[in-house]
Amino acid sequence: MSTSPFIITISRQLGSGGAYIGQQLAVKLNILYADREIIQQAAKKLAVQEEMLERRDEKLSSFWKSFLRSYAFGNPDVYVPQKNNMPTSRELFEAETEAVTRIARECSAVIIGRSGSYVLRDHPNHVSLFIHGDLPSRKSRVQETQQVSEEAAAKMIDQSDKERALYHRTFTGREWADARRYHLAIDTGRMDLDKSVEVILKYVECRQATPGGAP
Repeated sequence: MSTSPFIITISRQLGSGGAYIGQQLAVKLNILYADREIIQQAAKKLAVQEEMLERRDEKLSSFWKSFLRSYAFGNPDVYVPQKNNMPTSRELFEAETEAVTRIARECSAVIIGRSGSYVLRDHPNHVSLFIHGDLPSRKSRVQETQQVSEEAAAKMIDQSDKERALYHRTFTGREWADARRYHLAIDTGRMDLDKSVEVILKYVECRQATPGGAP
């Protein structure tokens, strides 16, 4: 078995319970849950406030959205001015990639989002997860956690799915929701969150027991 730190990366749809699953995995495996720490490291590198990065997390800036729209309509030379002192989406992606890579090098961890499955695709001791679910179950969770109406929850989910897919495609060249890109995909619309944690732990155990099947 590899002596490298053990890493679980989680890509998740809004309302799928991915953050809860990640937190529970970290507790049960006694490893770091890396979410806020990634923002802290990226904010320090970019010399900006953490709150600003939280609002931008896994989303393209208006600059990149405008650029991609202009490119799609056959005018890639259009220049859209960037606000002063604001890191570009590329700078944010690179800063978070550096933070993810550093964490994976230094300690075992559960890493949430930030295209971690792609960034650590060559890590020798890595399990990548995609947590998803049907729309009704996701809306129900968002309504409960965010205290919003069903209509508002549906709009939040639709916007989040589009933004995460575009962000991932822009910087990795891959489709975010393509289950073939992950080691294991879990549908939390058909399995409750705690049972999902059990299944993932069993998968990790089986991988460890398989010769050559790191972790």
